[in-house]
Amino acid sequence: MNKNNEARRSKLVTLGGGCFWCVEAVFRELEGVERVESGYAGGETVDPTYQEVCSGTTGHAEVVQVEFDPEVISLRELLEIFFATHDPTTPDQQGADIGTQYRSVILYGSDEQRAVAEEVIAELEAEGLFDDPIVTEVVPLETFYPAEDYHQEYYSRNPAQGYCRVVIDPKMAKFRAKFAGRLRGNG
Repeated sequence: MNKNNEARRSKLVTLGGGCFWCVEAVFRELEGVERVESGYAGGETVDPTYQEVCSGTTGHAEVVQVEFDPEVISLRELLEIFFATHDPTTPDQQGADIGTQYRSVILYGSDEQRAVAEEVIAELEAEGLFDDPIVTEVVPLETFYPAEDYHQEYYSRNPAQGYCRVVIDPKMAKFRAKFAGRLRGNG
């Protein structure tokens, strides 16, 4: 049973890069991604609600848990896309979304995932891609709490909602243009 859990863990990564609606929308469109679930991780409160997380008092970040097929897309590729689709240099903020729940964070499930995350960050820093230092936390995943049902697939189910149109649509247009070869159906 431990062997099965380890195999499954190698196919899961938990990422936070601002509002989970934005992060989820990006990863849902990638070839090789089997499942994306919005939720909360990295805090102290057991089974927090959205309202509790938004208060900034639970310590949780809004995250997505991404299940992927490493034969189709590697963890390294997922992390490169993660860093290309949010600002990893602003502590506790993505655009107008401000608070610890919007921090940039990689919650790893194995030492191998931690090592890959640290390598990718070091490479990005060496390339000087960002004007400011990367502040993305790399921490072990202790517990993932799925978000309420209405947060799941939010962007695809609410395309006319103001936040989706103003914030997520432009982000998705840039993502689709930059990673066209990685999208479902384009391989």
